[in-house]
Amino acid sequence: MSMDCRPNCGACCIAPSISSPIPGMPMGKKSGERCIQLTIDNKCKLFGKAERPPVCLSIAPSIEMCGDESWQAIEWLLDLEKATAPNYPSKMILLNLIF
Repeated sequence: MSMDCRPNCGACCIAPSISSPIPGMPMGKKSGERCIQLTIDNKCKLFGKAERPPVCLSIAPSIEMCGDESWQAIEWLLDLEKATAPNYPSKMILLNLIF
């Protein structure tokens, strides 16, 4: 089920790795690394712009992904990252770095 982004969340701009170039991050970003395009209040500076990477366009908030709190979205996305990456660091290490 679809939903609107939670204010001040930013989970989808922090948790997943992005292998394609992002303006200001030509090599993409690692999982758990804050995107350079994420504002201090966790809004995407590229939202609605052509420069936004295709992978970012493919992520849409949902009840399943976002849960009730931002930490649940981070956890869900880190689990997805872990399931799709062979040498992924521990979720607890990343959660400690993020929060």
